[in-house]
Amino acid sequence: LSALQARYDDQLQGTDGVVVTANGPKDRERRLFRVPATAGDPLRITLDERLQTLAESRLADVGPASALVAIRPSTGAIVAAANGPGNDGYNMATYGRFAPGSTFKSVSSLALLRAGLTPSSPVPCTSSIVVDGKRFENYDDYPSGALGTVPLRTAIANSCNTAVISQRGRVHGDDLAQAAATLGLGVDHDLGFPAYFGEVTKPSSETEAAADLIGQGTVVASPMAMATVIASVQAGHTVVPRLVDSVDVSVPDGVEPLTKQEDSELRELLRAVVTSGSGVGLLDVPGPPVIAKTGTAEFDHDGKVLTHAWMIAAQGDLAVAVFVDVGASGSGTAGPILESFLRAARA
Repeated sequence: LSALQARYDDQLQGTDGVVVTANGPKDRERRLFRVPATAGDPLRITLDERLQTLAESRLADVGPASALVAIRPSTGAIVAAANGPGNDGYNMATYGRFAPGSTFKSVSSLALLRAGLTPSSPVPCTSSIVVDGKRFENYDDYPSGALGTVPLRTAIANSCNTAVISQRGRVHGDDLAQAAATLGLGVDHDLGFPAYFGEVTKPSSETEAAADLIGQGTVVASPMAMATVIASVQAGHTVVPRLVDSVDVSVPDGVEPLTKQEDSELRELLRAVVTSGSGVGLLDVPGPPVIAKTGTAEFDHDGKVLTHAWMIAAQGDLAVAVFVDVGASGSGTAGPILESFLRAARA
């Protein structure tokens, strides 16, 4: 009735057989015609049963709506797409639509690198910044020692909103949307399953442009889309997620490729998140180096301002996004779930 079973019902169910009979002499049944039943064809998908079960277990005790998506950067294969019990049956993992908050600074960083910045470029991380009358601030417990003129690397590691917004004059036209597309976000195409790639629209005001840079404003994405972003950084090229083996996938036309230098600098920025920033909780995860980005996104609910909690990370050939609809912070709410998944995935 829904999802893959509904879409591929004709393939899965096969066809009924037909037998036509008639009563012969002495009421003996005589077969006139027969068409044998045919079995349905299996639908082969990329989910890894162990990792899918592991993802579901990590969300089992999460009260608010939640999702975890894991992708193989090497192939784009979705190996886990789990929805928490608070979702009421709604597929938020691949089809949810939420502001990605500071996880989107992965995309903003690429746009700024293309505009001429480097990880060492000095940027002003102030306690607040005003854009066209709108005041933007950092999160409440932003480390005071990280304020001032700092390298872009430090600003991204600590997720400084004001530093990123201060560079808004370098991003023009569809620069941000193009950077998003390079990392697999915002270009919609049919992959054979319910999938939402997110959206980065042209801002209608200076305030909106500033908010977009920190993953608020009009920017929206699914957990799958954000897993694709970090997978693309890990792979060094645009990753297109795959779930149904029989559906061919490819990078859409017009997407600007990721250069080796851009990817190297992006990895440097996102590694600093783990070594000296908001993702330091992942520093001692066994195995290859982890790159990551945390994020929170404010939203209004019945007159109260609440926050979505996000974290994305990649290690080896695994890229993961964790989303919790209502949480304290990306590092505090989504972070422990992602860390537990990464540790168990390597077991």
